[in-house]
Amino acid sequence: MTTPTALRVYEHQALVYRRTWRGSIFSSFLNPVLYLAAMGLGLGAYVDRAGGASPALGGATYLVFLAPGLLAATAMQTAAGESTWAVMGAIKWDRTYHAMLATPIAIRDLVVGHLSWVATRLLIVATVFLGVMALFGATRSPAAVLAIPAAVLTGLAFAAPISAFAATQDNDSGFNAVFRFGVVPLFLFSGTFFPVSQLPAFVQPVAWATPLWHGVELCRGLALGTGEPALLVLHAAYLVALAGIGVALALLAYNRRLGR
Repeated sequence: MTTPTALRVYEHQALVYRRTWRGSIFSSFLNPVLYLAAMGLGLGAYVDRAGGASPALGGATYLVFLAPGLLAATAMQTAAGESTWAVMGAIKWDRTYHAMLATPIAIRDLVVGHLSWVATRLLIVATVFLGVMALFGATRSPAAVLAIPAAVLTGLAFAAPISAFAATQDNDSGFNAVFRFGVVPLFLFSGTFFPVSQLPAFVQPVAWATPLWHGVELCRGLALGTGEPALLVLHAAYLVALAGIGVALALLAYNRRLGR
């Protein structure tokens, strides 16, 4: 639950973003256009020409199949970026969190305020991405608008545990491992570009356990209007559980690092 003091943390993040938002234009606004144009229209033209509306893609064109997956993957990447160096900077480099803790703000407020701001960034990115999807004709259901909160939930399932990890680090070398062995493999092998069913049988259970696969399936089921309600609820519950565990871990890590 957001408290008035947590809102002060959120307000600080928003004020900083007012001065730095230009640096996020490319990732937030141009990336969707470039990805969908290159992969959805460019590569997609070859995929559709070779296989038509493939049953493996649920009868959709490759662009329509790809776009919701990229929405979820972009949410993951945004959440990871907002929960690594930003957290370490506030703890070690700028020591912003130390200054905040000299006020009535508590450690719990730092976690809640930070994750609330990450959710706002995810909301902005997901809304823009869905707008680009609509311009490309990559939405097939009115329920596609629900892919926005689905993408936000996907991002939070990453942001909370990554924030907990970032709070334990003394330098940023560990973040390279997060992206190299976590974000990038998930981006490639969690159903974003092709169905997980195309992976070797012994690898598929690993993909099913990843939060991005659940986020991709949730966003795709909503955007295409093909998701079974029970499965959509299951995907959402899985992401909520991971986000909740991440919040608990973040509170523990922040307390250990910043506890007075």
